[in-house]
Amino acid sequence: MHRIQSDLRILLQDESGVTAIEYALVASLIAVVILGAIAALGNTLQALWDRVAGCVTNPSSCA
Repeated sequence: MHRIQSDLRILLQDESGVTAIEYALVASLIAVVILGAIAALGNTLQALWDRVAGCVTNPSSCA
């Protein structure tokens, strides 16, 4: 019985699982920020490429 209590105490004091969860949360937040930046930048780049394509097809429309 003493061994079970000792093992349970060690298990409850072990914080490596908590650290792994914290790292996972930080990594997921970084991924969300990166995806948001790509989405915002993607719209801007799409508008730029559309303008370039318009200038290539009709050069007189660009100044």
